[in-house]
Amino acid sequence: MSAVPTRPLPLGPVMLDVAGFELDAEERERLLHPAVGGVILFGRNYANPDQVTRLATDIHALRSPALLVAVDHEGGRVQRFRDGFTRLPPMRELGRLYDRSPDAACALANDVGSVLAHELRACGVDFSFAPVLDLDYGRSGVIGDRSFHADPTAVADLAAALVTGLQEGGMPAVGKHFPGHGYAEADSHTAMPIDERSYEEIEARDLVPFRRLVAAGLRGIMPAHVLYPKVDEQPAGYSKFWLQTVLRERLEFDGTIFSDDLSMVGAHGAGTIVDRAWLALDAGCDMVLVCNDPTAAATLLEGIARLSTPAGLARLAALHGAPRPAGLAALRAHPIYTAALEAVVRRPSVV
Repeated sequence: MSAVPTRPLPLGPVMLDVAGFELDAEERERLLHPAVGGVILFGRNYANPDQVTRLATDIHALRSPALLVAVDHEGGRVQRFRDGFTRLPPMRELGRLYDRSPDAACALANDVGSVLAHELRACGVDFSFAPVLDLDYGRSGVIGDRSFHADPTAVADLAAALVTGLQEGGMPAVGKHFPGHGYAEADSHTAMPIDERSYEEIEARDLVPFRRLVAAGLRGIMPAHVLYPKVDEQPAGYSKFWLQTVLRERLEFDGTIFSDDLSMVGAHGAGTIVDRAWLALDAGCDMVLVCNDPTAAATLLEGIARLSTPAGLARLAALHGAPRPAGLAALRAHPIYTAALEAVVRRPSVV
């Protein structure tokens, strides 16, 4: 448990990462900054289920309300916690099964979501940045098999089923990468991806899963570090048109909007880390992420004076996970989890 007494402090609009298996004194102090509202964990923060449970507990104990604890834990190649956790399939595997049997694929997607959520919640993680709602155009290596399918209806069906499973496991869902990263070839971790399509083309296909999932109760959305020059001069994560006009007004989304990592090269065109954060928040993001760059994180906290709005605080509060049995061992007595786990482990082979 934390040596620092729990401090009453509203959630701020910044999500940071930490270096290792436990918090050091500098990280504890940084997480008490009023602009901080959450922590994202990575593979470097994971040794085993007991260790990551202690880390999440320690983070939660720092403040009241507790800081949000998140992770990128999609399945396939993007699964941060492995040893001791169920190895989840890439989403493309569910898409291939969908081509054979949509009903069977959606049932399995539900089970994957349930296993994902139950296991993370048992270790104290509030939510995963999942599911990926991008379409598989066969163009984006960074998306690739993280996408369910090329067909927007198939993506919407499978993602809706997975979200239902997440909710059964006590976890809100955060869809990404709005309005769609699958058509742009470049990897936003290392370059600025550009999608030259018109708004009408994007709306007809890529927005279909987002519209469907918003109606199904999606609690969070992460925009893409992708530029759509025929639509707006700003990348989606800095665009009032995409985040306010389209997402808030046309799609009527009332959940949390997260920026993607502002340390990624695709975000650098907006200037300094403080400039990037201000631009993302001004465009409509409720929370901005700064990962893998402690110097940038410290600079942002020194330079940002903005705190969460009342509406943003309410949206962030909805992302705390529901209570679940503590520890993975306790899940063995949970019938919904054990049934879902059996289905995932015994899933049909799809080539």
